[in-house]
Amino acid sequence: MTDRPMQEPTLLLLTALADQPRHGYAIVKEVLGISGGRVRLRTGTLYGALDRLVQQELIQVHSEEIVDGRTRISYALTAAGRDVLGAEAARLRSTAAEAERRLGLLSLRPGPNPKGALA
Repeated sequence: MTDRPMQEPTLLLLTALADQPRHGYAIVKEVLGISGGRVRLRTGTLYGALDRLVQQELIQVHSEEIVDGRTRISYALTAAGRDVLGAEAARLRSTAAEAERRLGLLSLRPGPNPKGALA
């Protein structure tokens, strides 16, 4: 991985796998829940991202089983994936803390004068 901020779908995929292995449909549902319904992964996007994350060794195939004549693959976070997710979570916490600090400072500053008020 690079030092660039992680794209939100990648962050959500890794987060969905942080507590337990999941198969594709379970990942889609988990991402939908984590994102508060904002991010709905389509099949092509999901499996393309999963393949990329497997190649980057951030996730791995955990198990394969046949269900209703189809192969169901479950994925799990690797140690490297945990490290990358942890680093991204720390980066986001730091950025959020700075934003909150600055917003707090803004609330201490006098606001703009209302229209028609004398300075």
